[in-house]
Amino acid sequence: MAPRKIAQLIISIALVLLWARLGLGWGFYSTALVSQFLAVALASVCIFHFSVRRELLDLLGVLGTAAILAYVDFGILRYPVRSIAWFSFLGLGSFLLLALRLVWESNENRKILALALLPSLLFITSDWFAYYLLLFTEKLHPRVLDLYLYAFDAGLRIQFPFLIGQWFRKLPLLGITSYYFYVGLPVIIAVVYTGQLLRDARRGISAMTAFLITGPIGIFFYNLFPALGPIHVFQDDFPWHFLTLAQVQKLLLEPLPITGPRNAIPSLHMSWVLLTWWFSRGLSPWRRVLAMLFLLFTFLSTLGLGEHYFVDLVVAVPFSLFIRSLCTFELSWTNRERLWGIFAGLSLTLAWFALLRFAPKAFLFSALLPWGLIVVTVSICLYLENGIKQQVPADSREVTQSDALAATISAT
Repeated sequence: MAPRKIAQLIISIALVLLWARLGLGWGFYSTALVSQFLAVALASVCIFHFSVRRELLDLLGVLGTAAILAYVDFGILRYPVRSIAWFSFLGLGSFLLLALRLVWESNENRKILALALLPSLLFITSDWFAYYLLLFTEKLHPRVLDLYLYAFDAGLRIQFPFLIGQWFRKLPLLGITSYYFYVGLPVIIAVVYTGQLLRDARRGISAMTAFLITGPIGIFFYNLFPALGPIHVFQDDFPWHFLTLAQVQKLLLEPLPITGPRNAIPSLHMSWVLLTWWFSRGLSPWRRVLAMLFLLFTFLSTLGLGEHYFVDLVVAVPFSLFIRSLCTFELSWTNRERLWGIFAGLSLTLAWFALLRFAPKAFLFSALLPWGLIVVTVSICLYLENGIKQQVPADSREVTQSDALAATISAT
């Protein structure tokens, strides 16, 4: 047997053993495969897979491997049956089949398979490691600054998390729908990335790089302004009972010792869906509509579920501009619009942090100040992002920076 065939066989056996270890091990099952967020992230691998490989044999292989895992886990090992685990089983099967295809396919087909497989793997592993990074952030910052964010929201004269939270209680269908969009974030990321990948691999790399670095950079910002969300502070009182403006004006703003993930500001969920909306330009109408729906329902869910204050979503806009500008590889690093986007996005994000931390009660005297700052911030960001959009060439084959990235991934 040729050395190449032997290497392919060894790699294939290793992949099957890894698939079995992840799919059948109790530790991974109990902590990951039944987690809603990770299960959906794993299931999104199917979108990566079947966007580049639409064959009946692959579909049967994914369904068959999922059935094997379910039979062994539920029937033989007697693990507690969780319906969400089926999403994980499908994702693991899709990942196995896609990886085996990459090992055995001819060279001319491997590039597109690599551009589907590697980003999906990176996205899932980054989601897994984010859990541990958030635990470290909680240990590093035992006290949170939620009262400072709540004071700003109170200054708006409309406490959106409580208002939308009440909508969810009165209209359960709205709440359930919004929650599914909230949990389903990996779906729209996969849909937008694969759409751009099939349209232009270089633009797909720009999009996926933005999606991947949003998490780690966002966690760094969580350490600058640790906060939880109103439901963690008000608990059972959310969303019906909140402090009035007069009570907030007399409230002593101080850090609170509350347990929970410090992942409030900026809202990364809002950042991700905003990026998917920007990167969905030029794709098919159904992808654009789906990105718009995720943008709308994520806005509602982040607030109505009590995981974010309204200002968290505001700060997500300049943060998203910063990420978008960093990852616009179609433009050179000396491009003026790109540099302005990086500078303005980062500066506005940090400026909001400083205002919220050191002058929170300045927003309580008149609603004009906080609303004015919101309008100015969002307007500047949308204007600069539109400038970047106008600068991106219609045919990104004209540039070389993203070509280098594509070549790197393909070689890997």
